[in-house]
Amino acid sequence: MHETMRFHLTYPLLKQIITLPKVCFSSVLRHSSVVADRKPVKRKNKSKRKLPANFDSLSWEERLADTVTPLWRLSYEEQLKWKQEQQHNILLEMTKHLAEYSSKDFSNDLRFPLLPIVPSPVTDGYRNKSTFSVNKGMDGNSKTVGFFIGNGKMGNIVCVHGDHLLNMPPKHKMVARHYEDFIRLSPLSPCLLFHDGGHWREITVRTNSAGHTMAIVYFHPQQLTPAEISVHKAELVEYFIEGPGAVCQLDSLYFQESSMTRSSHEQSPYHLLHGQPHIYEEVLGFKFRISADSFFQVNRAAAEALYQTVAELNRACVGGTLLDVCCGTGAIGILLSPQMERVIGIELIEQAVEDARYNAKLNRVDKCEFLTGKAEVVLPNLMATLSSHGGLTAVVNPSRAGLHYRVVRALRNHPAIRRLVYISCKPDGEAMRNYKELCCGTDYHRKILGEAFRPTVAVPVDLFPHTPHCELVLVFER
Repeated sequence: MHETMRFHLTYPLLKQIITLPKVCFSSVLRHSSVVADRKPVKRKNKSKRKLPANFDSLSWEERLADTVTPLWRLSYEEQLKWKQEQQHNILLEMTKHLAEYSSKDFSNDLRFPLLPIVPSPVTDGYRNKSTFSVNKGMDGNSKTVGFFIGNGKMGNIVCVHGDHLLNMPPKHKMVARHYEDFIRLSPLSPCLLFHDGGHWREITVRTNSAGHTMAIVYFHPQQLTPAEISVHKAELVEYFIEGPGAVCQLDSLYFQESSMTRSSHEQSPYHLLHGQPHIYEEVLGFKFRISADSFFQVNRAAAEALYQTVAELNRACVGGTLLDVCCGTGAIGILLSPQMERVIGIELIEQAVEDARYNAKLNRVDKCEFLTGKAEVVLPNLMATLSSHGGLTAVVNPSRAGLHYRVVRALRNHPAIRRLVYISCKPDGEAMRNYKELCCGTDYHRKILGEAFRPTVAVPVDLFPHTPHCELVLVFER
């Protein structure tokens, strides 16, 4: 008889208690039929939803919606069912790989629990960050602000307004439309291709649940002098603060000059032209500072569900030290700090680490330490200094590029880490490589010598309604 473990998932729209066999998951893996009532599914992953057969005959607005929010034609209940099936297929694919590469007794069937997908409390207008591009519109005007359809190599790019997109809040649409109005009034041309000249580029809009708004305008300086650029910055401020754009009520207006596609604050500083340097967001009773280039989950309400899910799954490891790898502005580490004796976060972006340290002080959390640098450089040196007293738990939340194998190696080779929580928005991408590295047999060539992990429970969380994407929280233990 297995003891019973209860996951009290208490977010607003999922007031249920899910009862599972206790963490003798090694036994569950061998004997459980937790998901056996599902019909066999082909293991070939088809997480991309096909465009409608009549795509080319649809209006531009419908084509954009089908590209950016491919599930918009389905009810939300149907979307969740589709996503649950996709995550099931992805995990089947993972177990197939693990059966091939692991020394453990994996089979080609899913033998650990995949819990029901956690729905987003908000389905429409949930994005708190949107980046709008500049290019030729449906009418040929090259100063159109919206989203691309088409392919640059084919030369058929069209920029379409995103006013009708279901995931876009009204404030973002308003700022984008006024930015379009501003650049059409400007004598400067847009920068469509860097080598073709032009200046006005994208605009990013960030908002919080209190209605505060930050706008970041990206600008290619080309051959303009600083004095000439200053004139256009002044015109931008005048338009949004005193002119027609004042209706947007911007709390922060930033300007970044860069000759690169994407630049960090360290590479090309963000210049505050007007207002406050930050906006703030509250998550589960904690307050977080958001800078111009900070990473913050785009769906605050669903992020609360995600963090609660991680906290519930980590209850078995209360106390000890938490390693928060790819910690961003410190949200996970700070939110889990009441459960832990110590939290150590690692993040590449220096500004994000500054925000994380500030956020810890803001919330009077004194047990968090945040380190700047590449995780593959910082973590191996850090691991050698960590004591196993009280236990070590790791939470990793990497970008779509996944973890560097040296990060996985450091985690695998430290025997005190018995549990690892992996959060991925693209589990069928590079994360799949990490899953194999965590669970594979000894690899002397890559010096992966530690005891292998094995997956014990998975929970999808929908942060992106109307799109094919969701976050997958996957727990590994050994």
